[in-house]
Amino acid sequence: MSTVILLLLTGIGLAGLYFMFASGLSLIFGLMRVLNLAQGAFLTVCAYVGWALAHTGPDGHVTTARLIFALVLSTLCGGTMGFITETVFIRPLYKRETEQLLITVGLDLAIVALVSGLAGSYERVLTLPTWLSDSTTVLGAHVPNDTFLTIATAIVIFASLTIGLRRTRYGLIVRAGVENRDMVTALGIDVRIAFTLLFTLGGATAGLAGVLAGIYEGAVTPVLGDSVLIFSFIVIIIGGLGSLLGAGIAALIVAVVQQFANYYLRPGIGDLIAVGLLAVFLLVRPAGILGRERI
Repeated sequence: MSTVILLLLTGIGLAGLYFMFASGLSLIFGLMRVLNLAQGAFLTVCAYVGWALAHTGPDGHVTTARLIFALVLSTLCGGTMGFITETVFIRPLYKRETEQLLITVGLDLAIVALVSGLAGSYERVLTLPTWLSDSTTVLGAHVPNDTFLTIATAIVIFASLTIGLRRTRYGLIVRAGVENRDMVTALGIDVRIAFTLLFTLGGATAGLAGVLAGIYEGAVTPVLGDSVLIFSFIVIIIGGLGSLLGAGIAALIVAVVQQFANYYLRPGIGDLIAVGLLAVFLLVRPAGILGRERI
């Protein structure tokens, strides 16, 4: 029973990580019709930024204050990368989806190659404060405390993005601009500002996920972002493009299935099952769990 509880909670923690990364990717593609594959590079860069900031002390020991500082600065770093990408590379290419896809792929490859060249391809181990590296006993299962940190952060991000899209002026502009951009522009509203804000938020969530991914994996590598990107992309397709709740549900399904299958069957089987789930949804329900069919 303790093993089941451990797998379930760590699966939920992994789902939180997937959701944090997928939320920005889902909103950007579902609302703006831009597939930003450079998000993986954002995560990788911010993971290294977080690692460097967390180990700024002369003794190299990571304190809680340094970790919080790393989380905040990495989030700002991701937001800045998202802002620059939208304003410089994506904005001139709206309604040209092929060129958008190619330039984001090129950015991902170039940034990851740059990180590999500067930082090297070897792992950089991320040490943690004592309270975060310890575990908490839940129904006999010793669950790592970083799992609860990831879950709590994912819940905060879900609530914040949901309120922002439904209750704020720019959230309403984004939703209206996606439905009928010309009409919103005719009303004197510049939807480009709202879309830039959304891209910035997507980069910020990727930056935050970068540090938490490093904590989850225990180390930072140049391919960290691309590995998370693969399963996050599966999550947004299964959940439905543009649906935060759908992304959350899909993240839970994919991550928990991965954890149980990789443990009870053999490592790698859970990843294969996740790809199989993607294929099933594409064939049976292409719109995803909570997505809408586009006419």
